[in-house]
Amino acid sequence: MSKPLIVSIPHRVGREEAVRRIRAGFDQARSRYASVLTVTEEVWSGDRLAFRVSALGQSANGTIDVAEDYVQLEVTLPWLLAKVAERVTPLIRKEGTGLLEKK
Repeated sequence: MSKPLIVSIPHRVGREEAVRRIRAGFDQARSRYASVLTVTEEVWSGDRLAFRVSALGQSANGTIDVAEDYVQLEVTLPWLLAKVAERVTPLIRKEGTGLLEKK
């Protein structure tokens, strides 16, 4: 049974800058977590990223929607990854907030 993981992160950098940072951050995450996470699909459509990843032999689909003052990550996870997600949600929020802080 699949379970959605939804993380919303506020920001103050504007939509365009947030998209730029998310694109760069997604590339960094791809290399940083390559030992446990594989990005198998990445499609940008305006301010929305649709992606497919695999981890621990499981696949998950998700989107990242970028608004003027927040970013929302939504991933539909299979049961095994949903259990792991409970532990990594704070890390996702921390990494996302760091990425989107005004600098």
